[in-house]
Parts: sequence; C-alpha cells; structure tokens
Amino acid sequence: MASGPGFSDEKNETLCESESTVYVHNPHLDGMKDDFLYHFNLGTSTHNLPAMFGDVKFVCVGGSPWRMKSFIEYIAGELSLEDPKAEYPNICAGTDRYAMYKIGPVLSVSHGMGIPSIAIMLHELIKLLYHARCTDVTIVRIGTSGGLGLEPGTVVVTKQSVDATFLPRLEQVILGNTVVRSTDLHQGLAEELLQCSKDLGQFETVIGNTMCTMDFYEGQARLDGAFCSYTEKEKQDYLTKAYESGVRNIEMESSVFAAMCQLSGLKAAVVCVTLLDRQKGDQLNSSHEVLHSYQQRPQILVGHLIKKMLQASASSRS
Repeated sequence: MASGPGFSDEKNETLCESESTVYVHNPHLDGMKDDFLYHFNLGTSTHNLPAMFGDVKFVCVGGSPWRMKSFIEYIAGELSLEDPKAEYPNICAGTDRYAMYKIGPVLSVSHGMGIPSIAIMLHELIKLLYHARCTDVTIVRIGTSGGLGLEPGTVVVTKQSVDATFLPRLEQVILGNTVVRSTDLHQGLAEELLQCSKDLGQFETVIGNTMCTMDFYEGQARLDGAFCSYTEKEKQDYLTKAYESGVRNIEMESSVFAAMCQLSGLKAAVVCVTLLDRQKGDQLNSSHEVLHSYQQRPQILVGHLIKKMLQASASSRS
C-alpha cells in the first residue's frame, strides 16, 4: 500500500515526519497488479525486489555509468567486501538508460545529466526502495561542478539547492499548475560529511549553497555557448550576486534530488567537487590527470562516511 505523510499541492510541500521508511505518495500504486520500473528493466512481478535490494542502507547516485561503476569498485575495496577488480554486473543491463551496481548494503546508480534525467531515475529508484521494503536509507549524489570563489578541487557539501534566482525551491508544472517544493537537505548529514573531510585531511571541503540550473551554458552565465546575449561584466555581476547569496558551486541536478528525497523521507546529501572557479573562466584547462584526481574526491569522502556509519552501527549492536 502506498503510504506516507500527507502533502499539499499548494505552495510548499513538507518533509516527511520519519526518516526510517521510504515513502511514496501515490494512491494509484495500490491498484496496480505489477509495477514495472521501465528505465531500470525491473518489476515487482519479474524480480524479487526485497531479496535483491532489501538490505540496502546507502545509495550513491552520479551522472555517468563509468563513475558509478568506479564508485562501487572503490567502496568494495574500502569495506573489504570483495576484490575491487572483480566484475560487477550492471543490474540494469536490459536497458541503456541507467546503470546500477550493488555490493553489500551499497547501491550505486547513474542518473544522466540534468533535472529531467535524474527526476525519471529518482521516481523509479524511490519506488524500488519502497517495494524492496528498505529502511534507514542514506542517499548521496556525487558529481562535478563549477565553483564560485573556491580553488579548483574544493569539495562542496550542499546546504541548500537554490534556483537561478538564488531561492531554495524547485518549481514544477503539474497539470498546468506550478507546484513549489522545498530543496533543503539533511543538515546533520552535511555536518557529518564535513567532519569526515577533516578526519581524512586530504582536500578542502566546505558547506555552501548549490545553484541548480536548467542548462550548462546560458543558464550558468557562460560566454562560450552557441548563443550569448550578455557581456562579460553582466556575467561577473550575476556570479558576484550568486556568491554573495551563499552560492559556492553550480550544477544541474541538486534541486529535484533534494525535493524528491525530502518527500520520500530519505536522508540526503549532495557532494560535488569544483573543477574550476567560474569567476575566472568558463572552460576547463586542467590536465586529464588533474581532473581525474579531482573527480575521485567525492567518492573518497562518501566512502569514508559509509565506512564510519557501518562501524558505528556494528558497535551499537555489540
């Protein structure tokens, strides 16, 4: 039965009261004999979802299939669960839309690029966790971003995801009506990630707001797209306003991620490394090797968090 605290289709929708259960808010699911998760090629009548995924406690999502396979190999080594060089089959091999990997209590899923792509994935991921009867799930998006006023390679843990006008909200048109959803993330989890970075002592990590845009070029005030109707000064004035409002990095998925996780009762965080300072340029000039090392930083940080949480859970049971 679809369940969860009621929510309003008025102006704002509120956080689920409990974070132990994964909620769906759709009474129509109750009357469905089978729920086929099309873009995952998984279904309630074709797969035993509780047996396959019921032990999941951590979900890590990121843009590219390669990055998410790399993460599952990394976490397998960190948790000493299997040989990191072992073959990890793509659970979603029956579709070319997303990739999914699992090791122990950790699920790793790609989400593509931009709000529409991650939103589709999250609808099916949330239903997957619900059908699998998962509890106490922590979910983290890892990725890359453009920084504001930060040295390249700095990791940003998102406090709030804000839109292009610097407001912490996601606007979505449903049946012709604009629905506004909150984009707050779990502050306790953000602080724990910051502490994990201090424990590691390997790279700079900050907590700040993340601006989520609808595209990579004009929406992010770039000067190098196919179209540009503003000046360098106008770009810099806009980015200065963003920085002064608390924005420390820019990407294209955090708002819908924050909104949907909040509605589902999922404890969520966004961890992105900055590849450049957007106030100093638009294009990446660092070497492939440097950029690759930067991209490892979110998975190192999240891997440390998962290891720390699992150790704490084991200690509390002993």
